Amino acid sequence: MKQGSVSGLSASLGAIVSSLATMWCCLPLGFAGALGAASASAFVQRFRPWLLALSVVLLGIGFWQQHRARLCSVKRSYLSTVLLWTAALLVVAMIVFPQEIAGFIADHLSGAAK
Repeated sequence: MKQGSVSGLSASLGAIVSSLATMWCCLPLGFAGALGAASASAFVQRFRPWLLALSVVLLGIGFWQQHRARLCSVKRSYLSTVLLWTAALLVVAMIVFPQEIAGFIADHLSGAAK
């Protein structure tokens, strides 16, 4: 065999081995991440009512602070108002439609993985 064909073969084999190595290095992390997310979900599920109540309380504080800022003649930014109302809509949607939102997120995340 010629020297050029041997180096071409070794370069091809090296590329195949390195591509397999990159896949194998991250594969266990993907499984660990999925296992961690499932464990965290099972753990946090017990605290769901408390976390939703905390969200409502924090939204109340946010609206109260915006009202106080208006009384003190402090100019509110448009972005803070939009973010506060968006957060309020999301929290209300999570309280009223939890299963539908979970299904929507699962459908769209599974479609992104394909």
